[in-house]
Amino acid sequence: MDTVEQLRAFVATAQAGSFTAAADQLGISNRLTSKYVAELEQRLGVRLFQRTTRKVGLTPAGEDLLARAPALLDELDDLLTGASEGSRGFTGVIRISAPVTFGETYVVGMLGRFAQQHPDLTLDLRLDDRFVDLAAEGIDLAFRVGRSEMLSIKTRKLGEVQTFLVASPQYLARSGTPRTPADLAGHAFIVDTNRRDPRRWPLWKDGAETVVTVEGRLLVNSVRAACALAAAGKGIAFAPKFAIRDDLAAGRLSTLLDGYTGSPSPVSAAYLEGRTLPRKIRALIDFAASDIRSTNLL
Repeated sequence: MDTVEQLRAFVATAQAGSFTAAADQLGISNRLTSKYVAELEQRLGVRLFQRTTRKVGLTPAGEDLLARAPALLDELDDLLTGASEGSRGFTGVIRISAPVTFGETYVVGMLGRFAQQHPDLTLDLRLDDRFVDLAAEGIDLAFRVGRSEMLSIKTRKLGEVQTFLVASPQYLARSGTPRTPADLAGHAFIVDTNRRDPRRWPLWKDGAETVVTVEGRLLVNSVRAACALAAAGKGIAFAPKFAIRDDLAAGRLSTLLDGYTGSPSPVSAAYLEGRTLPRKIRALIDFAASDIRSTNLL
């Protein structure tokens, strides 16, 4: 039996959490997927999964294998397709993670432009505001806003995003327009709880930091929802440029405190440390680095 197919069945099952989901992903039967995994276990002389009626869980031996197998399969795919990709583009699948709002406002369009150049490539985008575990969830590449402290992750910085205080013209007409950080006292605030320190808003001007601690009745775990509430006149929000660009252009929001911005946050492409990066993923990172500079998004 082909060890490569056994490894593919194992990796798909580990990432999907069940033989059924893995079979759907691989395009083969549930029975054949289970058979491949059982043959691999027999070949290695260890159990890779703890099986229950509903799902499978990795044993310690399975966790060790999963830490290395996806990279090995990617390298093999990279090797086998290398001779032809110059003429017909990349093939296979790239599994991608991105924050919800940044993903919807930028990553989706960027991937569409990249996919146009590589019609045989499948791009699997998962939007999630948490920093997903790349190894556990089988993610090849993550686009992230903010700093990652995980030692197992390597990053390539694509740019920096600025954050601004914004409010609607209607709110400012009703409540007054603050000109300095001190003028923010008494205003209504919309708090994005996805921020690392949601109620601490650091503002910078001419190299000096002023920290504003805010209280607000409206708390949301979405920067897009915070911007929508601000555009509806419910208060002041603190949001990155990519989330407010369209509302600013349409006049639904205005920036406040001229000269003050939030601390710049890095926008990065993140991938697992210690793995050989397939050419198709390197190509996507290079494309994103060039593309993001042309959008004026950050």
